[in-house]
Amino acid sequence: MDLKIYDTSRRQKMTFEPRVAGKVGLYVCGPTVYDRIHIGNARPIVVFDVFARLLRTLYGDVTYVRNITDIDDKINARAKERGIDIRDLTETTVARFREDCAELKCAPPDVEPRATETIPEMIAHIEKLIDNGHAYALDDGHVLFHVPSWRDYGKFANKDRDEQISGARVDVASYKRDPADFVLWKPSDAETPGWPNPWCEKGRPGWHIECSAMSEKYLGPDFDIHGGGIDLVFPHHQNEIAQSCCAHAEGARDDRFARYWMHNGYLMSEGEKMSKSLGNFYTVAELLEEFPGEALRLVILQAHYRQPLDFSKDKCREAKAALDRLYRLKQAALATGAQAVRDDAVHAALMDDMNTPLALAKLHELNDGVTTGEGAARFLGALDLLGIAVDDPETWFKGGSDGPSAEEVESLIEARKAAKASKNFAEADRIRDELKDRGVVLEDKPGGITEWRRA
Repeated sequence: MDLKIYDTSRRQKMTFEPRVAGKVGLYVCGPTVYDRIHIGNARPIVVFDVFARLLRTLYGDVTYVRNITDIDDKINARAKERGIDIRDLTETTVARFREDCAELKCAPPDVEPRATETIPEMIAHIEKLIDNGHAYALDDGHVLFHVPSWRDYGKFANKDRDEQISGARVDVASYKRDPADFVLWKPSDAETPGWPNPWCEKGRPGWHIECSAMSEKYLGPDFDIHGGGIDLVFPHHQNEIAQSCCAHAEGARDDRFARYWMHNGYLMSEGEKMSKSLGNFYTVAELLEEFPGEALRLVILQAHYRQPLDFSKDKCREAKAALDRLYRLKQAALATGAQAVRDDAVHAALMDDMNTPLALAKLHELNDGVTTGEGAARFLGALDLLGIAVDDPETWFKGGSDGPSAEEVESLIEARKAAKASKNFAEADRIRDELKDRGVVLEDKPGGITEWRRA
């Protein structure tokens, strides 16, 4: 069965064909590390984690690159606002980002480059653009991409001339030759991070050039798939394409750079656009105080990645209950001694443009067969492919943060055993009821063994 993906650049579903047989390069835009990620930021992280898992079932050589933007004016402003060093802010934020990803059960990418570690490549890329007549340097240290120099500019994002200029107005300046021109490099003052470069004493890159340089460094000038949120199509991804296609002397063609483009849809929150003023702006860290990360992951996967997702806390509660059921089924499947194998129906759903809602429906069709060897193996394989219910079931049921700690539960179980041994059954029942009220269910087994789980 062929892998089908919807390609943004062609605006249709395509059969995926890697540039090199058996080898795939995937680049996804990562976070700008000035604050904790919100649930909208989490969507592409989860979506492309599942996509990378799928690719690894098909190809022997998969390189997944997701960058970290640690040069940005938002970072500079946030560090100044907090009165801390910029490096301290970015290091702390990167560490917390990785913690959030782990809670979402997302594996690290194969390569996680940082903008600050790719400055020489950015400078070299800009020099190529100047040499090829697609960029110009000003006396004040600015370097800009000249949009009219490339006739295909706007084609990818389906933007006409007026829309291009409108989109560029976030950075309108008198020094531009054309209103749509965008910054590749800019000078830094004494308080702003900067690096030696050919155009000014100290400067820093514009936002768009980072991804062009990082993707080429780790995947080459032409690679297979570029991913990200739909909000990045213009201007960011359109500018990436322009920079990357025009940097090569063999010709500025729009079939260079990434062969396929995948974009996840917008996220709504509680039925409205996510906004702090509406009280529906959720960081992943805040949500993790109420729900396990796997519940957030499951909510994200319940919608097709290209469709809008209306996120809500009610959906998180429903996802938590669904995961409880999946973990009980996983317990039964593991008890058979089966080893995970691919389930063709779940795999086929993902092969059709990452249809995760259908994949989840096919997963639930496996529920009744988890006590047989073949059914258990396929059920476990489906969980692994989707990256859900990946923990040990005992850890899931005992490791929650709600209610008494595991140590307290074990202590109360011992007290209950002592009460029963002394025939104080009223006290034993009281302890059992107390634990039940606090969200812990006891199950007495033969041989005087008591097992427990969080309800």
